[in-house]
Amino acid sequence: MQTTFRFIRLSGIALLAAAVAGCAATRRPAVFSDWPPGASPEEVGKRVSENFVARQLDFQTNPRRQYVIYPEVCTWLGALRVAKLTGDDDLKKRLIDKFDPLMTAQPPRISPADHVDYRVFGAVPLEIYMQTKDPKYLELGKGLADKQWEKPTPDGITHEARYWVDDIYMISAVQVQAYRATGDRVYLDRAALTAAAYLDKLQQPNGLFLHAEDSPFFWARGNGWYAAGMAELLSELPRSHPRYDRIMQGYRTMMESLLKYQSEEGLWRQLVDKSESWPETSGTGMFTYAMVTGIKHGWLDEATYGPAARKAWLALVSRLDQNANVRDVCVGTDKAFQRVGADLSDQLRYYLDRPRSVGDLHGQAPILWTAAALLQ
Repeated sequence: MQTTFRFIRLSGIALLAAAVAGCAATRRPAVFSDWPPGASPEEVGKRVSENFVARQLDFQTNPRRQYVIYPEVCTWLGALRVAKLTGDDDLKKRLIDKFDPLMTAQPPRISPADHVDYRVFGAVPLEIYMQTKDPKYLELGKGLADKQWEKPTPDGITHEARYWVDDIYMISAVQVQAYRATGDRVYLDRAALTAAAYLDKLQQPNGLFLHAEDSPFFWARGNGWYAAGMAELLSELPRSHPRYDRIMQGYRTMMESLLKYQSEEGLWRQLVDKSESWPETSGTGMFTYAMVTGIKHGWLDEATYGPAARKAWLALVSRLDQNANVRDVCVGTDKAFQRVGADLSDQLRYYLDRPRSVGDLHGQAPILWTAAALLQ
């Protein structure tokens, strides 16, 4: 009896101590709260989403463009997530109304090409399906995810893989979304197999990624695509998965390296490791999304990474103009070898001299992903 009473008494003390510790934790200012006026993820997410809703799609204004392109897809996906997380049904409706004509458009506006930049389109109807449960969106999105694996290589990877670092977000986004919509683990297996193969081929000892093997520079947005793709995949990949440890190791190594290269202002540079290159917002947005996601899931230490992610978010917000267009976005960029050849000095100059854009969707999209991650 005495032993039982002592156990209960000690358990009660332990529970009281835990409760006190928990209360103390809630009293400490959270790294992702107490935002300055206009910098909260709700406000920023709403502004940037409305910016996207008001735009015409590129094919509507550019006669050289026939199909919806991947920056539009990535921005749409972010805006839909913001609408869901803020409970903004009107915004959600307008985003879906903007999408629906594409399903029956003539000429078709959804590309049939077997290319990662077009297959990623499926991520949007899959998100709409998860928010509405309308099966027509599932059919469209799942169909694109499955077509990506119709002709796999002998090692089981989609034949669309180019081994450009950009590919990992494009592949992971649609495959992980298909898993979220269906619960079928085959989609996670596909994305994990591909992510691990790209890690082995492109990640360097410092944790950063070459744009491609023949373009050996740490281009910010290329690295951002991989960081964001890993965040998407690891958000769903179970610890028991045979490739979980490899992918998590690659993610953490990358995040650790990024801490060393963040500028005092909070942005990362066009070439991450080159101090002479300019601060760039699309790569920064993707790194911020990946860090916030890691902190929220407990993969990264909040005390170490939280201040860096907060600083990056505030730096991004400071780059938004009055119309919610983000400045200092690198324009669309092929791998350097494809544009200027093998000479590394020419390749370096190619990346450093890429034009900066305002309101480019490559930069709008990751701000929305990060807003959603902060709201999650």
